[in-house]
Amino acid sequence: MPVVAVIGAQWGDEGKGRAIDMYAERARLIIRYGGGNNAGHTIVNEFGTFKMHLLPSGLFYPHTVNIIGSGVVIDPSVALAEIHSLKERNVSVERLFISDRAHVIMPYHVVQDQMDEQFRGESKIGTTGRGIGPAYADKMSRIGIRMGDLLNEEVLLSRLRQVLEIKNKLLTTYYGAQPLSLHEVYLTYLDYGRQLADHITDVQPIIHRALDKDVGVLLEGAQGVLLDIDYGTYPYVTSSPPGAAGAAQGAGIGPTRFSSVVGVYKAFVSRVGEGPFPTEVHGQDADALRQLGTPWAEVGTTTGRLRRVGWFDAVLARYSARLNGFDTLAITKLDVLDQLPRIKICVGYRLHDTELDYPPADIVTYGKVEPIYEELPGWQKPTSACRRFEQLPPQAQQYVARICELVGARIGIIGVGQARDQVIEVNRVL
Repeated sequence: MPVVAVIGAQWGDEGKGRAIDMYAERARLIIRYGGGNNAGHTIVNEFGTFKMHLLPSGLFYPHTVNIIGSGVVIDPSVALAEIHSLKERNVSVERLFISDRAHVIMPYHVVQDQMDEQFRGESKIGTTGRGIGPAYADKMSRIGIRMGDLLNEEVLLSRLRQVLEIKNKLLTTYYGAQPLSLHEVYLTYLDYGRQLADHITDVQPIIHRALDKDVGVLLEGAQGVLLDIDYGTYPYVTSSPPGAAGAAQGAGIGPTRFSSVVGVYKAFVSRVGEGPFPTEVHGQDADALRQLGTPWAEVGTTTGRLRRVGWFDAVLARYSARLNGFDTLAITKLDVLDQLPRIKICVGYRLHDTELDYPPADIVTYGKVEPIYEELPGWQKPTSACRRFEQLPPQAQQYVARICELVGARIGIIGVGQARDQVIEVNRVL
């Protein structure tokens, strides 16, 4: 029974879209399990280039069923915009189902998110300001509105009246913002429900029928393990668990049903937003890793912000692997390193006179660690035409093998370019 979870193993932006697209073509059921439209990944196929923020990647394949699971927080306007965008480019959305248990991002969530970030000043987290954090907070406070509520006029009005009374007091008294109209918000979200009614349903029977039939199931998420609410660089994290545990919870599938957990790593490291970054580089090295001046420069898919970049951090990589039980690795953007004469890998941290092989939980302490580097020779040859591991230059093979050794998992796929076929599959999981 192939149930494969694809997990971002760094701070997001690892190039998960490449692995997800490849596995989605082979799956029968694809489930987006967590996060919101605060993250995204880029898909390149025969239909064109798509920057997906919410909808599952399997929609491009007519043999797949695609689900947005209960662990996702959904901005209905974004869902509708992506649906319309796909329809305009002749991509069918008939096989899209949205969990009636998934929580809704409301307009007051967006105001809260943006105002909170503004109030933080120099201590800002780097949030996208799209309401994701406040939506998850309301979910945990048990005052959230769920997608299924949008289909019932009486239930929606009752819940919205109760919540909006609280939120308007917060907006006007604490944030100094204008109150929201119950009438306007109610009619807007009721209309969203009408437009999405064909997609909103109880998805658990669909999922468990697929499991009973032993078809290929792919779980896709957003962001990366180092942004996990519990195990990431708190407070510079997201509001959901983007790892394997979150995949099980958000999809409604028991973890013992997983056949493989694939960790996606960029061949170096990048992150958008604030927070500690021990291996971050600047100047010419950063420019080389960012690929400035190219269409695929290191810019956030959702934020449009220039990504911070640095050398591969094996301390964090191993930490992510242990938290999630990665059995297979996907390494993306190996080709970015093609022209470098020497390549560094961080194999440990030094804190004063102590060497660490794990990241400290305290970000103040974490911000003081110094990376211990191991240098490997570069290959200074193009890898974009390679389709088998043996075709890679020996030094590139050595680099990949060293990462696998340090992380403690086998290699699955290696990305060597932007095109869909510029990938090397070493071990197949789906």
